[in-house]
Amino acid sequence: MTTELTYLAFVTLFTAVAWVPNILDSFIVRGIMPTIGYPDDPTPLHGWAERAMKAHANASANLPVFAIAILIAHVAQANNDVTATAAMVFFYARVLHFVVYMAKVPAVRTLAFLVGFGCQVAILLQVL
Repeated sequence: MTTELTYLAFVTLFTAVAWVPNILDSFIVRGIMPTIGYPDDPTPLHGWAERAMKAHANASANLPVFAIAILIAHVAQANNDVTATAAMVFFYARVLHFVVYMAKVPAVRTLAFLVGFGCQVAILLQVL
């Protein structure tokens, strides 16, 4: 498997489990039954847990763009050092984005997002 596809798998797995911190906080704050049910007036979660869910939503929105870029590069056989490095950096940028979003570090959060975006552009430019 190529480096790009490996990092696509890592990004996908990370995105798939990024909702867990929010749910764990909900179990602690609200209890299991209100978490799995539909309470009329749910107890607010901790700020970091709310931000974790927003970071997960952002990761979910970026996953299709990254995945499509990687798959286009793979099918077009445009894989090279740039696409491999961009795929790796994208993964670490997304992990950093998630962590600093939860920790409420605004400037680093934005920088991590922009690095990830730049990686997507770099991969697509290799195809074009």
